[in-house]
Parts: sequence; structure tokens; C-alpha cells
Amino acid sequence: MKLICVGKVKEKALRSLIEEYQKRLQPYTKLEIVEVEDGMAPQSNSEAQNELVKEKEGQQILSKIKEKEFVILLDLWGKMMSSEQLAQKMEEYQAYHGSQITFVIGGSLGLSPAVVQRADVRWKLSDLTFPHQIVRLLVLEQIYRSFKILKNEPYHK
Repeated sequence: MKLICVGKVKEKALRSLIEEYQKRLQPYTKLEIVEVEDGMAPQSNSEAQNELVKEKEGQQILSKIKEKEFVILLDLWGKMMSSEQLAQKMEEYQAYHGSQITFVIGGSLGLSPAVVQRADVRWKLSDLTFPHQIVRLLVLEQIYRSFKILKNEPYHK
């Protein structure tokens, strides 16, 4: 399993929680977290400049995805799923497609059209807006919860 993210997590407390979920996932899967550089996106950027930033980030993301990987893209225009539905989809993807599942979290400006086109599934985490660094933690928690569901193991509610 792989998680590709734009940018680094700077907050120590958030990094600590992410590391905790990485540790919790070890019995279930080998997890690789790949960070690509986030582009400079000051408020003063024009729309054209922001599109260039998304394009550059997109090229970096795509360079980290192998051809046979099954890509689940975190996308505001994707489909929402319950934890149980995500667990079922993950099991289905691994069983029927036999490929590595790769989750992709874009940057603060969103995603390039090329990354959206590469996605096999577009997953909307919530109607709420979150900083993309917090989304990393939420995705890891949901992956962990999915494995607990699939193994019929208890998980605190």
C-alpha cells in the first residue's frame, strides 16, 4: 500500500499521530508514504500561476505511480463511502485486481487534470474542507479501520 502526498507535515503533534497510525498498520500491510514537493502558491498568484503549480505537482505525483497500481484519489468531486464500503472496496481491489493500492492526496490548490484522469477511484472524504496535511491522518486512520473491519477485529468507536 502506498500513500502519495503533496508537501511535508510540519506540525510535530500531527506527525506524531501519523507515525502512530503507520505503526498500527504494520501488522496488516507494508505502507510506503511518498511526499512530493509542494509548489509555491502565495495568495498573490494568478490563476495561470496556480495552474502551473498544480501541473508541476501533478507531474511529480504521476512519476511516483507505477502502471499497474490501483489509484484511489482523494477528490472533492469524488464519491463518498462509509468505512465499511471503503474496507469492502480495498478488499475487492486487492483480490480482483491483484495490484498495489495507492492513495493520492493533492496539494492545497487541488489536482492537475492528468492526476484526476489517472485515478481508478475518486474518493470524497467529507463535505467538510480539511487542510491536506490533516487529510493524511484521516486517510491513514480509515485504512487502519478498514483492515480492522476486514479482519473482524474490534476497534474503538
